[in-house]
Amino acid sequence: MPIIINNIKAPLGTAKEEIISKALATAHIRRSDIVSADIHKTSIDARDNKNILLVSSVYVTLGSEKAEKDKAAKCKNASFAVSGRLDPEIGTVHKNGRMLIAGYGPAGMFAGLTLARYGYKPLILERGAAMEKRIAKVKEYSLGGRLDSSTNIQFGEGGAGTFSDGKLTCRTKDELCAYVTRELVEFGAPEEILHKAKPHIGTDKLREVVKNIRLETERLGGEVRFETALTDLTQTADGLKATLSDGSEVECSAVILAIGHSARDTFEMLASKNVFLEPKPFSVGVRIEHKQTDVDRSLYGKHAGDPLLPKGEYQLSYRNSEGRGVYTFCMCPGGYVVPAASEHETVVTNGMSEFARDGENANAAVAVSVTPEDYGKGVLDGVKFQREIEHRAYTLTGGKAPACSVKGLFEGKAVLSDRITPTYSRGVEAADLHQLFPEFVTDMLKTGLQNFGRKMACFGDGDALLTAPETRTSSPVRITRGENRQSISLPCLYPCGEGAGYAGGIMSAAVDGIKTALAVMKEQAPTNNA
Repeated sequence: MPIIINNIKAPLGTAKEEIISKALATAHIRRSDIVSADIHKTSIDARDNKNILLVSSVYVTLGSEKAEKDKAAKCKNASFAVSGRLDPEIGTVHKNGRMLIAGYGPAGMFAGLTLARYGYKPLILERGAAMEKRIAKVKEYSLGGRLDSSTNIQFGEGGAGTFSDGKLTCRTKDELCAYVTRELVEFGAPEEILHKAKPHIGTDKLREVVKNIRLETERLGGEVRFETALTDLTQTADGLKATLSDGSEVECSAVILAIGHSARDTFEMLASKNVFLEPKPFSVGVRIEHKQTDVDRSLYGKHAGDPLLPKGEYQLSYRNSEGRGVYTFCMCPGGYVVPAASEHETVVTNGMSEFARDGENANAAVAVSVTPEDYGKGVLDGVKFQREIEHRAYTLTGGKAPACSVKGLFEGKAVLSDRITPTYSRGVEAADLHQLFPEFVTDMLKTGLQNFGRKMACFGDGDALLTAPETRTSSPVRITRGENRQSISLPCLYPCGEGAGYAGGIMSAAVDGIKTALAVMKEQAPTNNA
């Protein structure tokens, strides 16, 4: 099994062959002993912006597995490359009914593709529209038109991740992350995502990848029904009966629930059926916009603008003595703040960028952690808390997004930025964000911004722009499952992905979808039902 030699540091601009030679020297490997060697991953270390470094890992194949094991054992910087292969255990029990997947975001997509490859012919439901129609609907709403509550930035082919930066970072070290990345490249993602420590696809390229995955799933016998939602579930002697939004009913051998974090009506349906749910922590906050050049200068100093450097991006966090956190996430270099509502008379923001990341502004969520102790311990109290903020934002500004400068937040004034042009396409209106959020949220936003300003100069700029609210950070509920990945209260129901409270982002949701598909496959044999 090939080895990875990690943490090879070199000056910016160092040639690939020099990095490989340094890695081989670090591991005491002779050139004559290698079969192949290449760069595995590369990142930028700009903590000292006077001495910016490339930090690389190098992939090395030796002549035998024994030699690779010996080197991995002797070199502290070496590790085995993960295989990232699927090795499914196929069940032998034949069950009546269809294999149904509700939701076609990353979890549903990869669950469906996995099942289809092994002959299970899943029926996949997606409440939103297919890609071309979805793009048109999102554009219409973004330019001031009416919201379609079923097809928008939250719902439609590919899920919420389709209209994002397409970031593929993942906090887990799961081997399946490598598998998902290779699959994405196979379906059209840029090959560079295989080698970057912080890979992204960009919403423009991700759309084609998502469509290609669907076409392959259908070619293998899967069926995807767009503009069709799951509206009810009933337990039967053999499994589950699903009721769909068109009024039809489907007998199911299993239902994989990959509904996403905004499927509030589905949460309500499950609660009414006494499916076990529990409230969970999430976060709310704002989108902060800086000029991308200011972010670059904060990170790279005099090297800002060097074509060898990527667009500057950051990830910052702070936790106070009471344990409440504030952090940045979903940072979109050269991106846009986008309208992300899925319910009428609400305002919701999110961020996206295209592959080139060539917009004037950078944006990121600055989010404050919220717990059931803050919003009430009822199963759906978190949903209620989110909705109240979203409706209040709409009322406060008549449908535009409430916004103010960082200086305005600290002074309690409804003032916009003199330097930053808002990118939120439906328009912003100056607002005092203390009228929008509970006091603990605005207090923690200010604490976080002060802390972040000591780490990055751009966060000390009072003219940075805050656009609100960011409320769809993660699911406000967990659809609790057991070790077999089935609901602890409803057999044959397999909750997975972000909406079930088991993932956070494209990669972790995709991995969770694959693992859920594998769990279903272990329980039952492929079906001949079509």
